[in-house]
Amino acid sequence: MELRYDWTREEIRSIYNCPLLDLVFEAQRAHRQRHTSSEVQLCRLLSIKTGGCPEDCAYCPQSARYDAGVSNGALLSLEEVRQAAERARAEGATRFCMGAAWREARNGRDFDHVLEMVRAVASLRMEVCCTLGMLTDDQARRLAEAGLTAYNHNLDTSPEYYGRIITTRRYEDRLRTLERVRRAGIAVCCGGIVGLGESDEDRVGLLHQLARMKPHPESVPINVLVRVKGTPLGEAEELDPLALVRTIATARLLMPAARVRLSAGRRSLTRETAALCFLAGANSIFFGEKLLTTPNPARDEDEMLFHDLGLTETNRA
Repeated sequence: MELRYDWTREEIRSIYNCPLLDLVFEAQRAHRQRHTSSEVQLCRLLSIKTGGCPEDCAYCPQSARYDAGVSNGALLSLEEVRQAAERARAEGATRFCMGAAWREARNGRDFDHVLEMVRAVASLRMEVCCTLGMLTDDQARRLAEAGLTAYNHNLDTSPEYYGRIITTRRYEDRLRTLERVRRAGIAVCCGGIVGLGESDEDRVGLLHQLARMKPHPESVPINVLVRVKGTPLGEAEELDPLALVRTIATARLLMPAARVRLSAGRRSLTRETAALCFLAGANSIFFGEKLLTTPNPARDEDEMLFHDLGLTETNRA
């Protein structure tokens, strides 16, 4: 399947809305053309700075605006991060991701400390990803020089629905950071969240934004909302899991070369739904008991699921 960057919303809507079994079948065909169908990359995500974020993202328990039981913590030490990365590598991870609850990265001691973390993880011959909020061109360049593989900066949802979820940062701010990351030669990790109360059309709109990036994001994480009491979306209606499958399958067809990451919210999925997601083209997960501050399946659960589905962990970064 040829890579395209000129998808229209109408084309994406048609793909997203086609009969589900046909959609999953075509997504699996596209997946097999560019990937080993049974391989899944394992990633570990570590919160290096938890809580106290000034943003008002309606889904996030790390916002200082909400009483969601997450306290404001200090930046982790270099040794804590190094040890966590070494454990992750020993458990099969080939990608190590570090997240800080910042609106934007600010120059100074903390940012210099993060650069040291990036160098330490890169020295383990792992892929290194960070999500630190908005960046300047100079910060992106410095991260690249330190050995950063990828930068995560999700769009979350469609441009039309975005203002219902976040008011403290514009959609254009996110796109601008992604441009700076790309200019610095860092791979882009960019996806979104389903289950925010958005419509099918909003999911189409999100995929339209991602699929028109040239090049496509190398990594496309698809997250399911983890409802946390105390956040505005803590009582959101539960997502139809087949909407997640449709989103993943459509992402695979639009961006066939990307890693499509089945990310947050896996604890809410049945084994059967997870199996459909892998069939639809997901080929990466985050493992470990926690994703930033929200729960994740236990390692033995993932191992059993992989065994039953005949999936293997990729050993290539």
